Amino acid sequence: MAKKKDEAKPYNDKTKIVKVQVENEVKKSFIAYAMAVNVSRAIPDVRDGLKPVHRRILYSMSELNIYHDKPYRKCARIVGDVMGKYHPHGDSSVYMALVRFAQDFSMRFPLVDGHGNFGSVDGDPPAAMRYTEARLSKISAQMLEDIDKETVDWYPNFDDTLQQPAVLPARFPNLLVNGSDGIAVGMATNIPPHNLNEVIDGVIALIDDAEISIDDLMKIIPAPDFPTGGIILGRQNIRQAYRTGRGGLVCRAKTDIETYNGHGGERTRIVVTELPYQVNKAELIKKIAELVKDKYIEGISNVHEESDREGMRVVIDIKRDAQAQVVLNLLYKHTDLQVKGGIIFLALVDGEPKILNLKQMLEYYLAHQKDVITRRTRFDLEKAEKRAHILEGLVIAQENIDKVVEIIKKSRDRYEASEKLQSTFFLSEEQAGAILDMRLARLTSLEVEALKAELLEVKALIEDLKDILAKPERVAAIIKADLEMIKEKYGNERRTELQIDYDEICLGDLIEKEDVVISMTHYGYIKRLPTNEYKTQHRGGKGSASHKPKEEDFVANMFVTNTHDNLLYFTNFGKVYATKAYEIPEGEKNTRGRAIVNLLQLAEDEKVNAIIPISEDDDGGYLIMATKEGLVKKTSLDEFASIRKVGKIAISLTEGDELISVQHSSGRDEVLMAASSGKCIRFSEEDVRSMGRSAMGVKSIKLDKGGDDVVVDMTIIKPGHEVLTVSKYGYGKRSDINDYRLQSRAGKGIKAGIFNEQTGPLVNLKQVKKGDDIMVIADNGIIIRMRASEISRIGRDTKGVRMMKMKNQGNVVCVAVTDPALEEEFAEEGESE
Repeated sequence: MAKKKDEAKPYNDKTKIVKVQVENEVKKSFIAYAMAVNVSRAIPDVRDGLKPVHRRILYSMSELNIYHDKPYRKCARIVGDVMGKYHPHGDSSVYMALVRFAQDFSMRFPLVDGHGNFGSVDGDPPAAMRYTEARLSKISAQMLEDIDKETVDWYPNFDDTLQQPAVLPARFPNLLVNGSDGIAVGMATNIPPHNLNEVIDGVIALIDDAEISIDDLMKIIPAPDFPTGGIILGRQNIRQAYRTGRGGLVCRAKTDIETYNGHGGERTRIVVTELPYQVNKAELIKKIAELVKDKYIEGISNVHEESDREGMRVVIDIKRDAQAQVVLNLLYKHTDLQVKGGIIFLALVDGEPKILNLKQMLEYYLAHQKDVITRRTRFDLEKAEKRAHILEGLVIAQENIDKVVEIIKKSRDRYEASEKLQSTFFLSEEQAGAILDMRLARLTSLEVEALKAELLEVKALIEDLKDILAKPERVAAIIKADLEMIKEKYGNERRTELQIDYDEICLGDLIEKEDVVISMTHYGYIKRLPTNEYKTQHRGGKGSASHKPKEEDFVANMFVTNTHDNLLYFTNFGKVYATKAYEIPEGEKNTRGRAIVNLLQLAEDEKVNAIIPISEDDDGGYLIMATKEGLVKKTSLDEFASIRKVGKIAISLTEGDELISVQHSSGRDEVLMAASSGKCIRFSEEDVRSMGRSAMGVKSIKLDKGGDDVVVDMTIIKPGHEVLTVSKYGYGKRSDINDYRLQSRAGKGIKAGIFNEQTGPLVNLKQVKKGDDIMVIADNGIIIRMRASEISRIGRDTKGVRMMKMKNQGNVVCVAVTDPALEEEFAEEGESE
């Protein structure tokens, strides 16, 4: 009798029953499921910034050869190919991922070039895949370049019939450039898009300095850059995200308040031209209309859409009795004209989700590129070596062509001919096969020479590829060159504007940018004053007190700078410290100022003897340093980018030596140095090689023997300027810069003037223009301001004229030259003798 289908099977003693805790089994299974979702669907890889579905779309399109220079293909064809080969998870998920790749309002640099309706910023859905067409965009080629050269790992597809890439070569930092978002199981990622130029500059900075700080990277990559533009308010939370991997931002629409002539006279309206990232324009207009209808916002008479192909334009008409700015602030508060977003830098690192800071993201990308270049070089090397091996066999065959032909003619078949060729000429099987496949046309004299030339070329290539593999710095240089090429070819300007958020204003934001005079005394009392505190006087005037120094103190340094400039303080110990100019306490002309030891962490007996202002937008260059005993050193300004109040080494000094002057240069300037004996030397800055901060420097001038002769000043030659020399007892003159001929470094120099008991030794040497103002400072705290044109212009080998009448046997200790652009800031009238 047949057993019924629904009859239960009898219990078998061999059946194993496993007892488990349901709770533990569910936990274990759910964790496995969660990790599979996180790794295989929702979280991008840190190396190429892509999730598996995105990677499969790009790779499948490259297999179909749908590059930017090929015709468009139906999206249905692309989706079907991706599903059938690599991603069997439904056509909708694949098509929507493809659509997003083609939306220029979703991607900062779209990776797919779409043809047809791919949706809009109004939230309109794309057309069905059977209607739309697509191909890879130009920049996508950089994501896939050299993928066929074993640059990445591969793994089987879902049915083990094909291989797919585990990651793309990604020749630009796609993760930061295009961003990514995704909700996984128990975690989420939200990486906003960034500007390509800024991100590439950040990677290059990391290549140049592996120890670069996150704060320095944030100067290069200040904030995200959205494809829809808009305005980012404040950067405090963005900085937090860059440092820790978690943060946020506030993005606001770009608006203008316009005045126009309407019914009843002059009217105002708010015009919205850019929206925050991923804000639906149609929903926004609908929301504004609802708020007006429900009387949450009053003062709006109409909202209408005027967007076209030229750009976005949403017009909000304001009632006559309403204030446009008040209405706009309400719209910021209640609508998506202003949105807050979170930032979570979560990505897969070696298959494991990790929260990363900005530097770590760039480091992992750079490590990936080094691996790609290394693997590509190995592939090219192996290919070149195989080709060289074949060419060597062909050359041997051509040199013994009669014997080769005889062997082939007498052989019974190809196998026997190959064996005889190998044994006769000591060839490999591959070489013998290439000889047998060689065409008779290769026996002509031109072909023979071409073959030898190709062999030499391939051998040179092999040596170059081996050199690349042996030198990591060459790999880094290749990456840097590739990135610079991509930046030049595809980069564009920032679209999202950065504005201050007044809720997170720091001290620097509250300080007005203005020019000030910074002065410091010999014993280290420093202060700042507005430039208009000093009145212009005529030569020979008695001057006015700029400081009220304590007994035996005197003004030692004075210069004009901006409140937001960085100040680098160089001390007699060869150290450098830094503050902002606005951190210097403001004082009055007759006050002493604040002790510099209260601003900087100076050691005992350490004093500041040189201050260099560095502008916020300074584009680099070098710092030239001179010591009392005649050494000079050139160091890149980049090495002083991260100086703090605790200080760093600026120059290494021998016992008894001091740092006396520091100048900012371009690297191609000429230097003029002066000694107290009156000797000066002019030499090219290129005679001094660039050194690190801890180096000692090289000799600049031969000083007179005896120990009394020391270097007193140094200046950088400027076109159109004259040389101003000032002696200890107030004598000075202007002379032609051409009177000081160019010499080689470390020479004896030439006389800068006559210096005797009446004039005293040389104290300062500056460069001036006729329109400049000169401030001469004495050690009794008295200064005088005069026009440079009032100082006599005479020959180099002269004594000069009296510039300042010394009182109480004072001595000149410092000379300052004011910026000509600030002349109008000074009062034109003053006392004269």
